[in-house]
Amino acid sequence: MTTDSSKSKFVWKGKAKATESDQDFDDLNPIITYRHILSQNLGVRDPLRVIALCDSDAFYAACEMVRLGVDRETPLVVLQWDSIIAVNYPARKFGISRMDKKKDALKRCPHLMVVHVATYKEGEKEPGYWDDVDTNTHKVSLDHYRRESLKIAAMFKEGLPGCEVEKASIDEAFIDFTKPVREILLQRYPYLANVPPDAPEGIDTPLPLPPPIKWDGLGSVILVDPPPAPEEKPTSNGDVGTGSSTTAEVQERIIPPEESVEETPTTWHDVALSIAAELMGKAREEVRVKLGYSTSAGVARNKFLAKLSASYKKLNSQSILRNAAIPNYLKPMKFQKIRFLGGKLGEAFAKEYDASTVGDLLTIGLEEMQSKFGENSVWVYEVLRGIDRGEVKDKGSTLNKSMLASKNLPKPITKAAEGQHWIRVLAAELALRLKDAREVAPNLWPKTLVLHARKGYESGRSKQAPFPFTKEVTVDTIASAGDRLWKELVGNNTVLKVTSVQLAFTGIDVAETGQRSIEGFLKPVSTSKRARESEDESDQHARQPPDGMGSLTTGHNELLDNEEAGHAFPPSYTCPRCGKRFQGSGSTDRPVEDQESALAREKLEHVDFHFAQDLANEGKPRKLISASEKTTSKASKRRKGPTEPKGIEKFFRK
Repeated sequence: MTTDSSKSKFVWKGKAKATESDQDFDDLNPIITYRHILSQNLGVRDPLRVIALCDSDAFYAACEMVRLGVDRETPLVVLQWDSIIAVNYPARKFGISRMDKKKDALKRCPHLMVVHVATYKEGEKEPGYWDDVDTNTHKVSLDHYRRESLKIAAMFKEGLPGCEVEKASIDEAFIDFTKPVREILLQRYPYLANVPPDAPEGIDTPLPLPPPIKWDGLGSVILVDPPPAPEEKPTSNGDVGTGSSTTAEVQERIIPPEESVEETPTTWHDVALSIAAELMGKAREEVRVKLGYSTSAGVARNKFLAKLSASYKKLNSQSILRNAAIPNYLKPMKFQKIRFLGGKLGEAFAKEYDASTVGDLLTIGLEEMQSKFGENSVWVYEVLRGIDRGEVKDKGSTLNKSMLASKNLPKPITKAAEGQHWIRVLAAELALRLKDAREVAPNLWPKTLVLHARKGYESGRSKQAPFPFTKEVTVDTIASAGDRLWKELVGNNTVLKVTSVQLAFTGIDVAETGQRSIEGFLKPVSTSKRARESEDESDQHARQPPDGMGSLTTGHNELLDNEEAGHAFPPSYTCPRCGKRFQGSGSTDRPVEDQESALAREKLEHVDFHFAQDLANEGKPRKLISASEKTTSKASKRRKGPTEPKGIEKFFRK
């Protein structure tokens, strides 16, 4: 039934220390004992751990189809200015892909339905779907998609009690099924709840053999020994890799419902996977029926593998990755498609070992890898073997400390009066977002309003002021405060060339229980604290990446949500951790998709740099500094130049 645990030589001793195993993937069939089934807090080391990643199919396009009541077979794309940012599956059959131009898409499919995203315009309190959209006067709104995304996440939380749900992005959610699966196991197999009196090792006695599993209706089970993978081909979206196989190719590598999996011994983890797949399928169907959105899911032992398996067979389906299938699933994969193994580090590994697939790198021992790339390369060694200890964390309970509305201007502001137009447009977005947030937490209110204006690639200037509390959130209130900041910012200057304007709330907080009124906590934010509070809304400080190192490609939502794509001014990204700003090419002649792709690569390398830094700092002893040493320490830090990155850290962009 199981392998003897004494045979395993892999010993985990922290991120910087590990011992090498004689065999790869030697932890796929651990001995599961009564102690495991009866324990409640084993965390990421739980041998019965089950994680799912649920991804909404063509989400932006699906939102518009639901909003308009469009038949699901109607080809539809979502437009942002002149570029397509979302394509539904019927439209993909015509070869239409994201970032195509509208005129080119209509040539391929004359009956294509084209919907422009909602936009804000001056004089309107809420975004709308206007006929006269113009990047020179309007600002893109993704609020409708955010709201629909929250509805799906709320349904998962309500329909899956006991599960931890982590909203990974606007169209993805990780779900930890471990706790409810364990409860269902004990309900369905009550003989597991009590250690037999004659158990030779007491509570550490292995569980009896598991029952056979009927996989029918639970999803597509990825084969343990699949046929050779076909040569990778670009899809209509331009992607290649594991998630881009055609339907026919995927069907060859999964188990049809009528086939049996008895050739591979069933494990108790397989039983746990089947229960999680059952729960995931019901939750997905409820979302489809009640909200109208189809989803695809992957069910596996951790976040990384769940992410990979979710993209294995797309469009209203779910795939199940058994532990026994992990080796042959990962080995043929191009390792540079795996997040954190792309860019310079992936190139260095490919060049050093003349490798291209995961299987090629499995021949490299841990000691050898660490001698070339430093001790922290243990995470590379592990991810190649499907090991991921990232936890699923509900970020919904984490209060967003800031809200930002920004606009890169294709036509620069040259007169002070022109800035008031954009102040009102940005104020409308902030008003709507704060109103939505206060529906969840009525005592929510920002302490400070910040205005930032920038010229070209320069760093720009900012002004801020305490934001007064009012009973109602209105565009006028925010715009009036923003206008005052704008006047302070431009002063008496008659010559302006502002290319980017940002309006933000910072210091967002909730009045504590027992306070008589919300005004009690409205005090100006100190300068030192403000820097921490104006960080990006995502959980960038978590050492583990948001999607558990499972993203094979960079998603377009991040760029579109931060800076509007498709405008004449090059897209940009500001790192919320260090404040460094990256911008696309300054030439407006370059296709917007090229600018987006280049910026996405730069962003990913920079995020990887921070990840490498975090790994390098993990486990380092912290010296206790006495009060008398603090002044000297700070002075020496100011004199000290930038340290040279070491190990894998040097392969990531600063």
